[in-house]
Amino acid sequence: MRLTAITKRLAGLGGGKWAVHLKARQMATDGADLVEMTIGEPDVPAPQELLDAAAQALRSGRTGYSNGRGEAGLCAALADSYTASRGRAFAAENILCFPGTQTSLYAVLQGVAEAGTEVLVGDPMYATYEGVIRASGADPVPVLLRPEAGFRMQAADVAKRITPRSRAILLTTPHNPTGAILTAQDLQKIGELAIKHDLWIISDEVYEHLVFDGAKFVSPLSDPALADRVIAVSSISKSHAAPGFRSGWCVGPADFCTALLPVSETMLFGNQPFIADMTEEAVRAGSSVAAGMAARYSARADLMVQRLHDETGLTVHRPDAGMFALVNVAATGMDGDTYAWDLLEHGVSVMPGSAFGDGLRDWVRVALTLDDGQFTTALDRIVAHANHRNRSLALDRGFTP
Repeated sequence: MRLTAITKRLAGLGGGKWAVHLKARQMATDGADLVEMTIGEPDVPAPQELLDAAAQALRSGRTGYSNGRGEAGLCAALADSYTASRGRAFAAENILCFPGTQTSLYAVLQGVAEAGTEVLVGDPMYATYEGVIRASGADPVPVLLRPEAGFRMQAADVAKRITPRSRAILLTTPHNPTGAILTAQDLQKIGELAIKHDLWIISDEVYEHLVFDGAKFVSPLSDPALADRVIAVSSISKSHAAPGFRSGWCVGPADFCTALLPVSETMLFGNQPFIADMTEEAVRAGSSVAAGMAARYSARADLMVQRLHDETGLTVHRPDAGMFALVNVAATGMDGDTYAWDLLEHGVSVMPGSAFGDGLRDWVRVALTLDDGQFTTALDRIVAHANHRNRSLALDRGFTP
């Protein structure tokens, strides 16, 4: 069987990272009593007003071909929204529409990276980032996101990893899996590096509207000095609890978007007009569910911090945004992979930190999107498992509990 180089570059970067999750799903199908904390699905359905908008567009005949850039109404809505939120002017020429953030990121990387180049990316990183970078032919260059820096990318760490092959810095703010948010000062210093070394900045901002109270989101798109080198990607998947609609976009320099348009047309040749109409309404009206999700996720993160701190030796990194929290499991004597598989046998599935990079070998990621009853059940089981493990370690060391 003859296969292409891209299949070799991506080998091992797909479903293997989700082995614990897939095993948990199979166990649940077979009747096991499990609480799933592996993936982040919004804890509410897509708002009725979006369903009504999509249905109305379908009934009105909005089922024909679109164009490669995106429906005019949606592009105009996005341009207006970014102009209002970023403090500088955007137009339809600054927008390209795609089926979700993932496709947007894939296409953008096709436009800025290629074989023989490098993309700097935070470690830990979202599980698909290595794949989308390698799909372009480029090599990912991990930049360690240190817990003592709040898992925020630091310019000094970036500077050490820049080489003549570097072409872009991939940011995620708010970050998945850590929930960290880059500050204006962080972005300014990273931006100065990008200018000095002529690098693109790609900013994944899909969690922008799930920021917890007391935290503030800042986008590199807001800095006029970076206007010709920042490309942001996002979607309605998280903000509007609509991941299945696959509706996203990129925002960047007009010249870049025009140059990338043939790539988009080659991949997709347009999105679905009825989904574009729904997304236009979502963008113009704002989200009726984001604030509630953010409040619930924040409260669950606080509860997890309190319970695991008080009742176990586990350490929780409290997120500032998003759908997840990180738990350091080193106190159990296990790394994150061993812990995740062991906890699965005790009724809870979590993601091993290694799925997100070498920097999280002693961590696991847990979803905050369960309803409060399931979340409490999961915490009860995590506490019981940790305490059982602590007793086992004490016995192994010759202590009598």
